[in-house]
Amino acid sequence: MGRYEFRAQRVLQGATRLLEAKRIPVSPPWYDVVSSIPPSERIVRPALHRGHLSARQTTPRTHTQAVPPPRSRPKKASRVFQPVQIKYEEDYLRKEFFSDHPWELARPRVILEDDGRDAQRCDWSRLQQPGRALDGESVIQRQLYLITHSGMSKAAAYDQARKEFYAIRHDQDIERRVSREEALATGAYFGLSNLEVGMLLEDRQYENWKAWAVKEIAAQEQLKGAAYSGTENEDASSSAVSDTGLLGENIELGDLKGSGLKGSRRGQVALGGAAVHP
Repeated sequence: MGRYEFRAQRVLQGATRLLEAKRIPVSPPWYDVVSSIPPSERIVRPALHRGHLSARQTTPRTHTQAVPPPRSRPKKASRVFQPVQIKYEEDYLRKEFFSDHPWELARPRVILEDDGRDAQRCDWSRLQQPGRALDGESVIQRQLYLITHSGMSKAAAYDQARKEFYAIRHDQDIERRVSREEALATGAYFGLSNLEVGMLLEDRQYENWKAWAVKEIAAQEQLKGAAYSGTENEDASSSAVSDTGLLGENIELGDLKGSGLKGSRRGQVALGGAAVHP
């Protein structure tokens, strides 16, 4: 089947043929086990539910199980052996929360854990956990706890978790503001704030853009003036040449008329010189 390798599934058949042909005297140690429990014919393993892996879980938690993908048309031959996409309900809760609070993703987070079981020691009956900074993941776990243990709907649990989150954030802002005022009262100097630094950078960028715009406008005006002046000069020069030519013709005709020379069939009478035809 193209680039897929299936020879590993035919090891038992090859060993059986070798035994029947007496090419090998003794069967391999794995022969009886593999013959009684043959390998699976499926290359893609099914998605494993998280609810079956939790030792502390006494009742099945359907909200943490992998959401089965919707039925759709059969996959192409090139996509048959790709792993199944696993989705959990927490993914939808995260998508909803961070779409409403995108700036929470800009806050620094500590993802380092002690033994990999830090989440199991958290009690999400309350939002704020000791030794853990408040972030968007806390709201998601709190919402999931309310859905599981309190029987609340998804929207009601989301509103409850958000209210608790906003209250804690408000207390933290007040604490930082009071600490700043106390430090300023004792002579501390913090320098420019983030807002002031941003305004200075914005003003500097605006001035640079303004200088660039002035240069561009001057260059465009100069190019436009050069284009129009060139056309006017050509028209003026052509009209001046034509006027000069007409004026010259008029002068020559006037000179001829004023000189008293008259034309005849034999031509003009020569004045001076030798006569060619006496």
